[in-house]
Amino acid sequence: MSENKDMSFLEHLEELRKRLFFAVLGVVVGIVVVVSFDTFVIEEVIMGPRRLDFVSYRAWCAFSEWMGLGDRLCFKEMNFSLQSTTMGGNFSAYILVCIVGGIVVAFPWVIYQIWSFIRPGLNKKEITAVRGLVFFVSLLFFTGVAFGYFVLAPLSIQFLGNFQFADVAVASTVLSYLKLTTSLVLGTGLIFQLPVLIYFLAKIGLVTAAFLKKYRRHAFVVNLIVAAIITPPDVTSQILVSLPILLLYEISIYVAGRVEKGKEGQQPAVG
Repeated sequence: MSENKDMSFLEHLEELRKRLFFAVLGVVVGIVVVVSFDTFVIEEVIMGPRRLDFVSYRAWCAFSEWMGLGDRLCFKEMNFSLQSTTMGGNFSAYILVCIVGGIVVAFPWVIYQIWSFIRPGLNKKEITAVRGLVFFVSLLFFTGVAFGYFVLAPLSIQFLGNFQFADVAVASTVLSYLKLTTSLVLGTGLIFQLPVLIYFLAKIGLVTAAFLKKYRRHAFVVNLIVAAIITPPDVTSQILVSLPILLLYEISIYVAGRVEKGKEGQQPAVG
């Protein structure tokens, strides 16, 4: 056991305050990094999905050709414009980009601070069982961020930006555009934490592999509902969101099973 387990309540609060301070400091450093490369971040990363030569659109077009569909899956137009309707609109957009970018850049450091606060309360076996936690949490997060950025955001921008309602032209505010993209990117990054969540729930006995298998069909329905909420109302986007979530659910079943086997191995033999 760690001797830090004997810390008083006030000492725990002080440790929490220190870890929160370091986490926020990490986000500030991330923001500084984003500001230092703001031209690239804004022009190439944030505004990238607005251009028809964006890597995701080119990939869809190449896939269409490979499937023998010609240019049916190629995106040929971008019928919307961005504007700022308030004096502070552009500045607010810049601040939002910097904050979200800072959080993404500093995510592993923030998770490390959370882990550093929790770790002293665990014994050696528990620490060994979650070895590499920061790495795997960060890997899942960045995988989800990449999926949201390269798959969901471009499809959502294409669908909503080119959707026709009578003769009304789409002239979105820059903040609306940023809220759409950042919510998709951060949302999928957090959704991809499902195996980690299941791991801890299985550890404390709230879920089991058998439970997850039993309610697999129910989870499939919930999956479709979540996909419908976070994506535009087109079937393609919903399927693209549903598939990785279903895969993560199956991985979660495997993770829960491994946790149960670990618990059985720790139980003393009878007789």
